[in-house]
Amino acid sequence: MKFKKSDYKICIVGLGYVGLPLAARFSLKGFDVIGFDINETRIEELRNNVDHNNDIELEHLEAFNLNSRISSDSSDIKDCNIFIVTVPTPINKDKTPNLEPVINSSKLIGSLMKKGSIVIYESTVYPGVTDDICMPVLERESAFIFNKDFSTGYSPERIVPGDKVNTIEKIKKVVSASNSNALNVISFLYSSIIDAGIHKASSIKVAEASKVTENIQRDVNIALINEMHQLYSSLGISTNEVIEAASTKWNFMKLTPGLVGGHCISIDPYYLMHKSKMSGYIPNIMLAARKLNDEMGDWVVNNFLEFTKNENIDLKSTIVTLMGYTFKENCSDIRNTKVYELALALQNRGVSFNIWDPFLTEETQEELNKNNIKSYTEYPHDIQLAFICVYHKQILKFLETYNGAVYDYKKLNISL
Repeated sequence: MKFKKSDYKICIVGLGYVGLPLAARFSLKGFDVIGFDINETRIEELRNNVDHNNDIELEHLEAFNLNSRISSDSSDIKDCNIFIVTVPTPINKDKTPNLEPVINSSKLIGSLMKKGSIVIYESTVYPGVTDDICMPVLERESAFIFNKDFSTGYSPERIVPGDKVNTIEKIKKVVSASNSNALNVISFLYSSIIDAGIHKASSIKVAEASKVTENIQRDVNIALINEMHQLYSSLGISTNEVIEAASTKWNFMKLTPGLVGGHCISIDPYYLMHKSKMSGYIPNIMLAARKLNDEMGDWVVNNFLEFTKNENIDLKSTIVTLMGYTFKENCSDIRNTKVYELALALQNRGVSFNIWDPFLTEETQEELNKNNIKSYTEYPHDIQLAFICVYHKQILKFLETYNGAVYDYKKLNISL
């Protein structure tokens, strides 16, 4: 069967860190694309070539605006026959999956799509969400028959925020579909934009499971390193030196201790754990890893207080500067950053502090200010005690010439 790009009008639903690069890539490769998002402010900013998330290069955003459309008006997407859902999948306060964004997107698409449409989900979910939750919504809203009038697919997103090297086209794409014809179309679409190629999963549930598996494996391994770091620190052994020595063996997985935040590793395990509990299976290792990583911030705060005591630093007369606020280095993404929890913990202990992060936006600073947390983006001066939280390039550069007191929870290389 010969496929033609002109046969497909693609709608990307959700223009965040996943949807925007995906939409821009399809547009660059000559597809008819419309980017849709319910956030009108986001739409206006993107139309004016402003992306506060720094998801894509300015030149790519400008090219996308020239060749494609962006809209928050659902009537603009009714003529599309390919819908790709890239909305967030957060968790509730009780850490159960919050599927509302995916369900609401399915309702919207179901009410608009025409016969022959294919709806592809990229949002991270537990196995069965596409088949058992989204598909019935699409069927009910459209009054169409599944796998006769419309098809579904799942292709887990693999974009890494802030990574300008491993960009979307360089990462192999897993694809799946509800039937063979849809799989052929989906394979054609993604093969057209992904230079690294595709992997065809045998079913949608396999593809869904592969995504959460990627992140859970990393979560578990980081938890192990965090646990070792706590142990080695109590023994007066440098975890960093241990890792360097161990990594001389070819099959050692080199990871470093850290605060596990963000939108993937700290969230996705709860999706599979939820499904696991529904099935009656208790995922002990996953639960233990999540608990350890969630509580890593408590250990850091206690370790910091022990450090100041040992170094005779009077916190009553010292202002601490938290260096870095985003959830990972060299990235503006603050979703689920664990530094916020650190800040609140220090605040509850009466520690005076401020935050320096070159990636902070005015909006984030305003939110911090509401909680009486002072923050700034300009290069810092007269720092009394530097508390390293995130290894931004600018922070590492600052430390090259800084001779004051430093607390570094990862390496614990202290200079006074």
